[in-house]
Amino acid sequence: MNGVLVTGGAGYIGSHVVQQLAARGEHVVVIDNLSSGYAEAVHGAELVVGNVGDRELVARVLARHRVDTVLHFAAHTVVPESVSDPVKYYGNNTCNTCNLLASCAEAGVSHFIFSSTAAVYGLTDAGIADEDTPTRPFNPYGMSKLMSESILRDLSAASPLRHVILRYFNVAGCDPQGRIGHSAPHATLLIKAACEHAAGKSESICIYGTDYDTPDGTGIRDYIHVEDLAAAHLRALDHLRRGGASLTLNCGYGHGYSVREVIDAVTRISGRRLNVIERPRRAGDLPMLIARCARLQQELDWHPQYDDLDFIVGTAFRWEQKMAQRVEHVS
Repeated sequence: MNGVLVTGGAGYIGSHVVQQLAARGEHVVVIDNLSSGYAEAVHGAELVVGNVGDRELVARVLARHRVDTVLHFAAHTVVPESVSDPVKYYGNNTCNTCNLLASCAEAGVSHFIFSSTAAVYGLTDAGIADEDTPTRPFNPYGMSKLMSESILRDLSAASPLRHVILRYFNVAGCDPQGRIGHSAPHATLLIKAACEHAAGKSESICIYGTDYDTPDGTGIRDYIHVEDLAAAHLRALDHLRRGGASLTLNCGYGHGYSVREVIDAVTRISGRRLNVIERPRRAGDLPMLIARCARLQQELDWHPQYDDLDFIVGTAFRWEQKMAQRVEHVS
């Protein structure tokens, strides 16, 4: 059986995809430097600790596992950090992706699925984006991903490699069975940060920006459950294996929630009163960004299972409770 390489497979989204791949019997190998991932999050796959920009390492892994498909998640993803340290983001997200693609081309890899982001769109006229919306990244994170998309498309045009680019909107939630979750420290994603606070891990939760031109003044985002997003990757893999053409697809639910609505949901699910602190807008943030995602459903026959804010928050909160209990047990 040919292997599937998942880069960043010990991280939040990658580990959920690895778990789904392994559950259906795929031969999976993970490369992760564990800078933000965790070895114990890798279920049903071999873990190779290393950097995807290390071409010698990648070449060995591709050959040993006869890899014909790569799913590429390894990246830095914190928008404010990308504004303060752009070189870090271009180096890891763009340069390392270029090195990985060069290794794939040399090894004759057939299929490549790329973890991209809605941040490639930047400011849109109505805060809504489909795949044909002009790409005008508002921050270095989005630009680093857009540049990687261009490299991938150019390589596909010049070689037999076919690809699917998945542009994520706001990913949230955890495995409903509680086997894996979002364990990265210093959370910046709203639902995780709010659930950490509700579980007693932090003293407050911040709202960054209350003066946006939205109904309640706070930013609006399209939140997609990580399990639905992972399922989209498996659909993309099946599409490519059937000989499908290269695609670029939005991954979201097509509607959004404001920061205040999310905080209300965390309050409701946890039964805890949250200490909410209002602060100025952060650099690189947008007022609203919602997906038009009909193309994902049409091209891949993908239909979400978990399009419910309370369900998303519930899985995230239960994971944070589990993590808090582990800390108490160790101490």
